[in-house]
Amino acid sequence: MFTASQLLDKINNHISEIQFTRTPKGLYEPIEYILSLGGKRIRPVLMLMGYNLYREDIASIYGPATAIEVYHNHTLLHDDLMDRSDVRRGKPTVHKVWNDNTAVLSGDAMLILAFRYMTACPQEYLKEVMDLFSLTTLEICEGQQLDMEFESRCDVTENEYIEMIRLKTAVLLAASLKIGAILAGATAEDAENLYNFGMHIGVAFQLQDDLLDVYGDPKVFGKKIGGDILCNKKTYMLIKALEHADEKHQEELNRWLNAETFQPAEKIEAVTEIYNQLNIRNVCENKMREYYTLAMESLAAVAVAEDRKKELKNLVKLLMYREM
Repeated sequence: MFTASQLLDKINNHISEIQFTRTPKGLYEPIEYILSLGGKRIRPVLMLMGYNLYREDIASIYGPATAIEVYHNHTLLHDDLMDRSDVRRGKPTVHKVWNDNTAVLSGDAMLILAFRYMTACPQEYLKEVMDLFSLTTLEICEGQQLDMEFESRCDVTENEYIEMIRLKTAVLLAASLKIGAILAGATAEDAENLYNFGMHIGVAFQLQDDLLDVYGDPKVFGKKIGGDILCNKKTYMLIKALEHADEKHQEELNRWLNAETFQPAEKIEAVTEIYNQLNIRNVCENKMREYYTLAMESLAAVAVAEDRKKELKNLVKLLMYREM
């Protein structure tokens, strides 16, 4: 068994060796740039870990693992543009280094490249893998659309929000694990349990992201704090604040949500203080623990020796307790 750290090194080395020889360079340089920023590579590492539960020859699925990472970064180019985010992994975003049109076009090219890399899987698994991958990419678009629609609503429910983050974030983690298991020849039951494990962890991971946007250290988090507040994103934090707010807090929150002109720092500070007064951080952390428990139950149902699950458990604990 490989550790998560070893798998990260291996996939990083593989991705660093990718060279885009096609032209025009203006299309491929932004792709090289975003991939060079690294990151935790959580999704390809999860795919390799799902595979490594059953088999040791992990190099044989570097192509599909690369596909997952290229696809994920494709979504980041477009997300950063839609959210007008200036920083990603501590560096300027692609649309800031180049321009909006380049971010769109290079992002589109990454989507196509991801599908090409995914077809590197063995023929006997090709249809099952591509069916799952194509469904996952479609679900992520559905999640993104819901996220955008929620921005203009003040009545988003907790259940609606959980479904949105399941689609936007969790399905890719789940698919990464399941594809790894499929390629390793795992049983359908094991592959599905790993999918459910990834799904629950994905929801918990996004709830953690919501928390970090308010309370995280920007040097650790890799992007500016308070971006969701400035964009009026209907995060779990905001939804629960609106739910728990008394008349005074409700009025204050609505004033900031409806404000057309404001000082960004002032808005972030004011909304964060409301969260503090309503103890929303604790509410969010409790929901994270709930999904973490569900994830562990799904992993326990996977029919492999417990010692082979150790690295997955360690990685998940690390992700769930990122530094604030």
